[in-house]
Amino acid sequence: MTAELIDAMQSLTALMTEESDQLVRTARVSHHEEIANAKARLVGRIEAAVAKLKREQDDWMGALDEEERAAFVEASEALRDASAANAEILSRQIEISVEMMAAIAAEAQRVSGKRNEIYGPAGGMTGMAMPAPISINARL
Repeated sequence: MTAELIDAMQSLTALMTEESDQLVRTARVSHHEEIANAKARLVGRIEAAVAKLKREQDDWMGALDEEERAAFVEASEALRDASAANAEILSRQIEISVEMMAAIAAEAQRVSGKRNEIYGPAGGMTGMAMPAPISINARL
């Protein structure tokens, strides 16, 4: 069972490394959804394997022989490093997307001139900017 756990960890590490490499080269990765689904499945496999090992033997890590322990530690460290790098790159991509959408919305509002004038409680006029209608074509 430990071999299955290590295999799932190595697969998840490879997948995250591949995704990170693709995102570094270009922000347009056409199969983000497939990668996210594959990562979720692998995490599920890892969680199931750990749960099974704990059910079979509470101190399963202590029962590993030296070779298994070394392989597990190596897989864990590689997964930790790949996860940190992947999280950093994905966070950066999300921040860039948010900033880009804010800039597009601001420009659309500027161009469309969507402002309403309303009377304030003291009788003065107050301008209120209305959001410009924006739609996103996700099939690009």
